[in-house]
Amino acid sequence: MGRKSVDLPEGVEVVGNAVRIRFTWKHRRCETLAYAPTAAGIAKASSLRAQVKQLVKLGVMTDDKYAELFPASSYSLARRTPTFGEYAQVWLDSREIVGSTRLNYKSTLNRYWMPHFAALRLDEISAVDVRKVIAETNWASPGVRRNACDKLSTIFKEAVQDGTIARNPASAISRPKLPKKVVDPFTREEAEQIIAHMYSKLTGLLRIYACFFEFAFFTGMRPGEVMALRWEEVDFQGRSAHVCRVQVKGKIHERVKTKRSRHVLLNDRALHALNEAKPLTMARSAYVFAPATLAKDSDWIRTCTTPREYFAKACRALGLRERRQYDTRHTYATMCLMAGMNPAFIANQLGHSVQMLLSTYAKWLNSTSDWAELQKLETQQNGTKLVQPISSPT
Repeated sequence: MGRKSVDLPEGVEVVGNAVRIRFTWKHRRCETLAYAPTAAGIAKASSLRAQVKQLVKLGVMTDDKYAELFPASSYSLARRTPTFGEYAQVWLDSREIVGSTRLNYKSTLNRYWMPHFAALRLDEISAVDVRKVIAETNWASPGVRRNACDKLSTIFKEAVQDGTIARNPASAISRPKLPKKVVDPFTREEAEQIIAHMYSKLTGLLRIYACFFEFAFFTGMRPGEVMALRWEEVDFQGRSAHVCRVQVKGKIHERVKTKRSRHVLLNDRALHALNEAKPLTMARSAYVFAPATLAKDSDWIRTCTTPREYFAKACRALGLRERRQYDTRHTYATMCLMAGMNPAFIANQLGHSVQMLLSTYAKWLNSTSDWAELQKLETQQNGTKLVQPISSPT
């Protein structure tokens, strides 16, 4: 039944109601095709076999090409280029990120890239395909587009590093320029007014929020880092706090934003805030700035709206323009710069690079010496002898 008929082309045979072809690639193979054993079906089978033999001869037959030609093949392929959807899932599962960040990544991929690329093999996606999706998408803002494109490029970049594909099709896509975020710190006077007002108006356990903001203004720690600070991380003798965790969306994570813990040196004002907090929280919570009312399942501040309520109320009472809690961090940075402190020390306190510090706070870095620099023009004699006043002959 399976033997070659003299009427059939070489390597082609009829098996029941189907046609089968035989050839050699890596080893002897036979593939049953969904062709009817008619003259037309047999001709198609012969043509496909000839195509396969040519690909093998040229050395361009690959596992992916084989899977394309024979999607129902029973042969297990040693390697197959995964689809974008498959690889993106593996990439996401391998990331060491907090739950909220993972959800953000997943949402971005599902919204912008999966509808177009999920079923395509990674090596089938071209730069033109990426450009087309970008052009046809109604982006909410340049920042959203940049964020989505960065994630796509990262996935392709790691696929290249894994040896899964040869090049990153998103690398040719230019990143949209974004306007710099406005840094809007309080002045030292405004910060002092807010702190004094909160200490004078908040009583009982509510005073912890006055301590919270004095500490935030004079350490530059991120609000989430302040909320997650535990008493065991405070070294009163060494005057430092170990910043090694953060609160994000009500949960404590044993990491910080930059993934590098740091030790923040505590000035007198920061120590004052801690000493004021001692009788308020040390006996009832592991967290320095525990909320006035502890929740059943936690003893840390679960949401930034809790301290924000008292912060905003103080600003309104003082007639100050309301700003974000995060601007306490900017306030600390600008106060340090305007005091002439070493930028490397300030950057280490804040937990980011000197380059980031200088690019973010250049205005305040220069402001302390701008007029002194300009004054040099008045005190120095400039120009050449040719343009100097000619003295009268005696």
